[in-house]
Amino acid sequence: MSKHGFPDEQRAGLYRAIHERRDVRSQFLPDPIAPEILVRLLQAAHHAPSVGFMQPWDFVVIDSLQIKRAVKALYDDANADAAGNYSGERGAQYRRLKLEGIVDSPINLCITCDRQRGGPHVLGRNTMLETDLFSTCLAVQNLWLAARAEGIGVGWVSIVDPALLAQTLKLPEQVYPVAYLCLGYVSEFLPKPELEMAGWRSRLPLQQLLHSNTWDGPIEDAALLSAIGDT
Repeated sequence: MSKHGFPDEQRAGLYRAIHERRDVRSQFLPDPIAPEILVRLLQAAHHAPSVGFMQPWDFVVIDSLQIKRAVKALYDDANADAAGNYSGERGAQYRRLKLEGIVDSPINLCITCDRQRGGPHVLGRNTMLETDLFSTCLAVQNLWLAARAEGIGVGWVSIVDPALLAQTLKLPEQVYPVAYLCLGYVSEFLPKPELEMAGWRSRLPLQQLLHSNTWDGPIEDAALLSAIGDT
């Protein structure tokens, strides 16, 4: 083990947060999040890595019921359109799913990406222009894991038109809304992702997703395959 590794208890806590993180939709409680805890979550997000250290994120903290209801209306319209992608029993199942907690959660948070931050030439972004968006997603993940450690649930509302969301939140033209999140204490964290428990999809086996050197290269390392089987 590297001398730079965390002690066993701290390492176990990190992996617990990763494995027990959930996308929360229906378990929110009305209890407020204390300002100092919210700041800890925002600081965790702000300490995410970013290409060229551009730090393209901003955080729009939303506690206005009026704004929440406006975003909920955007969700309702987008969700009605999305439901048209499914028919029969799959369509009925989709309509039974609760896919947001916008009004239920005490805090909504929009994490945005300023696509002009750092100027026209950001170190490391010359050939992959989307790295600003990728970096912002890392901020989302940092916040999500920190929230789990604090016992706070997070739900990502992706069923919303980003242009209309940007208009509702009065975002500048160059600022893109990457993640609209619902935050709050919860009655429980489910033992598995909610969509898995509902039978929508199952987690893919890790072994199925591994390749060696090239896409068509199978994993032949027996020790690695054995270690995967033990997890």
